[in-house]
Amino acid sequence: MPPDLGKSPSDSRCRSDSGRGGGRPVSGLQTALWCAGRGWPVHPLAPHRKTPGANCRECRVRAHTPRDCPCIPAGRWCHGFHAATTDVSRIRAWWGRRPGSGVGVACGGAGLLVIDVDAHDAPLPGRERLLPGITVPPAVSLDGLRHGFHSLALLAALRGRPDPAGDSSTLRVRTPSGGMHIWYAARPGQAWRCSAGSSPSRALAWQVDVRAHGGYIIAPGTVTAAGPYTALQGARRPAPLPGWLALELARTGHLPAPPPPGSGSPVPRRAAAAVIAAGGGRAAAARALATVLAEVSDCAFVPEGAGFSGRLNRAAYTAGGLVGAGRLSGADAESALLAAALHARPAQERRALGIIRGAMNAGRQRPLMPGDLS
Repeated sequence: MPPDLGKSPSDSRCRSDSGRGGGRPVSGLQTALWCAGRGWPVHPLAPHRKTPGANCRECRVRAHTPRDCPCIPAGRWCHGFHAATTDVSRIRAWWGRRPGSGVGVACGGAGLLVIDVDAHDAPLPGRERLLPGITVPPAVSLDGLRHGFHSLALLAALRGRPDPAGDSSTLRVRTPSGGMHIWYAARPGQAWRCSAGSSPSRALAWQVDVRAHGGYIIAPGTVTAAGPYTALQGARRPAPLPGWLALELARTGHLPAPPPPGSGSPVPRRAAAAVIAAGGGRAAAARALATVLAEVSDCAFVPEGAGFSGRLNRAAYTAGGLVGAGRLSGADAESALLAAALHARPAQERRALGIIRGAMNAGRQRPLMPGDLS
């Protein structure tokens, strides 16, 4: 890590100014090059702000998507994290043009998942909103619970796990507002979604945001008008995302939505093709099979505890019903199921085949008719 990025108090898990000191400043270019050297794509932030550098004048007035923007391939930073790069010459040009820019890291391209813990003064929500999907029992006292550090610690305690805010095995960054960014490395293929800790639809915990695909995180060493982002003592690299946190993220809606049949996901497309080849009731059968296969393949995003066996059993039972109704061949069904299973658990072929064949045999005894799939 560039010099002095990590000089700060080792424990400041409450709102304070104690994490704002720490050695001589590090330039944005130094930080950007260090991040790029780790394989993390970076983009400039507006000087002294948390937001990306402004688009060019034409991009500000012309409605278009980042994918259609000519500025990004031309080497300009329009559209924030969409333009992020590890190209050293481009990085030097960007920060040479505007040396005071901060550094944003595109989480998706970097394979990162960052837990963003806030410490805002805000009214405490109801018990059902503290930990989405978990109603905190009345016997659990909420006295003293004031911000995201407390709600994250409560989640960890209920699961019998260590508090991530104290995880010195991974990179942790103190934010100017007294919060913390806890950096983790996602497993290859894990495409977690972002969320806000105040969202009623997808959130890990109250005042605990998630930065992942489709978002960016501020690199340590960046200085805004509110103060610096300072790495805490401990690890200087993101540790692998803990399995229990992966389960909580999956439970709270941070996995990407399964693509519709035929949209490009190899397992659903293969299943849909098998059903179409069988003919008759194609749309409903393809939809049913693609849905259950997607549930199996989604287990790839969670290393353990995802209910893989149960999901595979349900998928095979459904496929067996389609086979029993004459709407899918047994060989096509077994092939599609095994593809989904090996995508999720590559080293468990023998176990997967046992589940598939047993559940398919049971499903054949109860054929799935068109009305069952509507």
